[in-house]
Amino acid sequence: MEFETARKPSVFNRLGREPAEISHNKSVCIFWRKGKCLRNPCRFLHCEIPVLCTKKGSSTESFNQQDLPTNNSNYIRAKNTLVLKRSSETTFEKSREDAGSKDCKKETSKNLALKNEGSGSKSTEDVPKKSKEVSKQNVCESWAHGNCIDGDKCQSLHSWFHVDGLTILAQLQGHTKAVTGIALPEKNSKLFTSSSDRTVRIWDCNTGQCAHVIELGADIGLIISKGVCVFIGMPNIVKVWNIESSAEYNLNGPIGQVYAMEITDDMLFAGGQDGVILAWKISNETNPPWQPVASLKGHSCDVLSLTVGVNRLYSGSKDRTIRVWDLKTLECVMALDGHADNVTSLIWWDQYLLSGSLDCTIKVWAMHEGGNMEVIHTHNEEHGVVALCGIAGGNGEPTLYCSCNNNSVRLYELPSFDKRGSLFAKQEVKAIQSSPNGMGLFFTGDQTGLITVWKWSAESKA
Repeated sequence: MEFETARKPSVFNRLGREPAEISHNKSVCIFWRKGKCLRNPCRFLHCEIPVLCTKKGSSTESFNQQDLPTNNSNYIRAKNTLVLKRSSETTFEKSREDAGSKDCKKETSKNLALKNEGSGSKSTEDVPKKSKEVSKQNVCESWAHGNCIDGDKCQSLHSWFHVDGLTILAQLQGHTKAVTGIALPEKNSKLFTSSSDRTVRIWDCNTGQCAHVIELGADIGLIISKGVCVFIGMPNIVKVWNIESSAEYNLNGPIGQVYAMEITDDMLFAGGQDGVILAWKISNETNPPWQPVASLKGHSCDVLSLTVGVNRLYSGSKDRTIRVWDLKTLECVMALDGHADNVTSLIWWDQYLLSGSLDCTIKVWAMHEGGNMEVIHTHNEEHGVVALCGIAGGNGEPTLYCSCNNNSVRLYELPSFDKRGSLFAKQEVKAIQSSPNGMGLFFTGDQTGLITVWKWSAESKA
């Protein structure tokens, strides 16, 4: 005897629709957009873009949920469904905003669906390409920590920069901690780098190989060069190496770590943790040739930056001030207040002083007729400024390099501050240095110990 099993009416039957009819409805559910749709399945679409797919032989393969980075802000979750949040700059989003009516939304969705149902391969290939461009706007956090296993297949960025006319010439690996300074002496084929791993490395510029590793046994604040000499700032001391004669000198006097140094034609300045700036005079008639001449006192905290311009020495400090010193008398002639946090970097450019601070600003100072300096422009950054470097990029026009504490370096045209592009590092870039003699090179060193050599193309626009 046969029994017929009673069947409950399906969701499709309750709605008075057949499954096939529902599957061809191309309108987007307005309740789903608001995150309030409780129907499963729903006769309207719960997705505003076509299914992303890539060609593989004669079939297509959809992206799985695990293939999409969950830490990427371009992706959002809605009702257990992973949906790609697309930029409002796309043509599709613009048409939705301009339409302003439900009928226009339906027509746009219909046209998009018909385009993707076409027999040509163009639409199938264009969709993954756009998806890749959108997803690769954020940097892979796993890569930044050195443990991304996806390699080139990762949907997020690895080692990224966006600057026209700029290429990576080399990446120098060897330091195990943060790079604190980069020096490229003139008329020399060696690159000197210092690190908080307590070493100085000497690199051959022709081969890119590390030629020497010098263990110094103490943290190194920075390294700079002038002529044939290399200067190394360390706790309570400044080391001087003459790379031609191999002579070495120890300049005592600083208290605490030396974070800032500056050199004129005949003087060396070094700022200590106690806020004092020591000055040494260069003389070929004495041995050693560096003789202490003055202690410049005024700052109440660590001196973090020094620069020279028009017979003045400028110093930036953790006490949030900039002090101006007369190079002839070595007296402080004024103190500049304007920053709300550490003054981390100073550069002198074309009669102007540029100061960067952790207060997320770059200030441009100018000297007025009365002798006072005032801020004539303030450029706001999203993140604190770690280091500034002003060099000629591309065709020789001035470019400002601004390292921020979000692991990025922003490039700006001067004096307009128009953005030229951005560089990204795994960790914060504390050292930026340009090459002498207009070689079109500059160097960055980050907290992982990686040194990157960048090269401008000759025809690029700075």
